[in-house]
Amino acid sequence: MNRSMIQSAVTMGQLQSKLDLIGNNLSNSETTGYKSRSADFSSLLFQQIDNQSHEHAQVGRTTPEGVRIGAGARLGHTNLDYRQGSLQNTGRDLDVALLGDNHLFQLRVETETGPETQFTRAGNFYLNPIDNGQVLLTNSNGHPVIGEDGENIVLEEGFQGISIDQDGSILVKRGDGQAVEGELSVTEAVRPRMLEAIGDNRFRIPDGINPDGIMEDLPRGDIEMKNKTLEASNVDVSKQMTDMLMAQRAYQFNAKSISTGDQMMGLVNQLRS
Repeated sequence: MNRSMIQSAVTMGQLQSKLDLIGNNLSNSETTGYKSRSADFSSLLFQQIDNQSHEHAQVGRTTPEGVRIGAGARLGHTNLDYRQGSLQNTGRDLDVALLGDNHLFQLRVETETGPETQFTRAGNFYLNPIDNGQVLLTNSNGHPVIGEDGENIVLEEGFQGISIDQDGSILVKRGDGQAVEGELSVTEAVRPRMLEAIGDNRFRIPDGINPDGIMEDLPRGDIEMKNKTLEASNVDVSKQMTDMLMAQRAYQFNAKSISTGDQMMGLVNQLRS
């Protein structure tokens, strides 16, 4: 197998990863609070072959003296676009959208190693009944939402109405009165690139990484929300379609390089002295 075929085969595998990334973005274009992802490529090792060994042959030469032969490209880094998506009014009392950049809700998720704090931008919350006539505030997947005191938000049943205020306070109406019976905890990703996307529209701090300096709790006065509203996905469908076409063209180009190299090797094998 010649060098061009090796380069093309390596690059095609990485282009497939980019196509998978684009497909994931398109499939989540309607997911609440979803943040689109983009891919950066970097070159692999290359070799410089110099084909001019005589000084007199270099006189007046304006083209490169040699040929740089690479080993293909790889997916260098996956970037998360944390820009805010459009706001959509739902009229639902338990829907809330974060307005601050890099602000995240906190969830308590049970993992194989025990409970873990994870983060999300999706503010479509629900009430799930638990024992002793109480209800638990959760996200759409049933994971408890963490309150201001670091505990789950648990409410006593028997209320006539519930809503979330613009500062994250949970207002519960009982009889003729209304009182704050919980507060949403919101944190800011100071270094959002350090967060790991784990699916289901959630993020976590990777294992072995010191959380200090990555996440920072927000004072109540710095929290900005809009109630009865959800943040839509920030996926730009037209840009994703354009990126997909370009990646497909690059994939086809590399596939053609392999077939052309194979044809040239076949012609060489047919030569007779």
